[in-house]
Parts: sequence; C-alpha cells; structure tokens
Amino acid sequence: MTNARLRMIEDLHLRNSAKALVEADIAHLRADLAERGLGARAADRIAEGATDVYDEAVEVAADNKGALAAIVAALVLWFARHPILEALFGEDADGRDDEHEDYDDRHDRDHYDADAEQGNRWRR
Repeated sequence: MTNARLRMIEDLHLRNSAKALVEADIAHLRADLAERGLGARAADRIAEGATDVYDEAVEVAADNKGALAAIVAALVLWFARHPILEALFGEDADGRDDEHEDYDDRHDRDHYDADAEQGNRWRR
C-alpha cells in the first residue's frame, strides 16, 4: 500500500471514532433530557441563583446594619407621612382645604376636550 492509502485509512478510522463519540454524547444528552426536562433544569438554576442572591444580601445587611436601619426608618416615615403631618399641623397631609372638596372640574375637562378637538382638526 502506498503512503497516501495508509493515511486515508488512518483518517477514516479517526473520523469513525470521532463520529462514535459524538453519537454517544447525543445519546447521553437525550437520555439526560428524558430524565429531567429543560423546565426543571431552568427552575433549578433560577433557584440556585436566588439562593446565592439571598445569601449575598444577608451578608451585606449584616455588614451594614446602620445603613439598613436608616433605610427601614426612612420607609416607615414615608408610609406614615400623612398621619404624622396631620398630627403636627392639624390639616390634611396633602395640603388641600376641605372647603374646596365639592369643586367640580367638568368645565376644565370640557375646555381641554375642546382644545384637543381643535388640534385634531388642524392635523387633518
């Protein structure tokens, strides 16, 4: 046999062994996916990521207790701002007077609707 023929036979064996490896990998992947689907794998990865984020948050919170306390206090004050302002100043927290509660803004809306209609006519 010639050198070229020997080399071709070696290349053929090498190709066949590589093809057998790829086919074995594909069979392994199919069996693995049949056992656990992509959805279950994605859920596991998301759960692992969430656990890692939670652990990191706990560690950061433990390192920065003062900042965490300030943030919690600011949130409590924000959500309790209306009762606190009413207790301090004796009026509604939003600063509105009660004498204007019955104000009807239909005229304002009608005027706005007329302006919008005029704008639509100009665009046509």
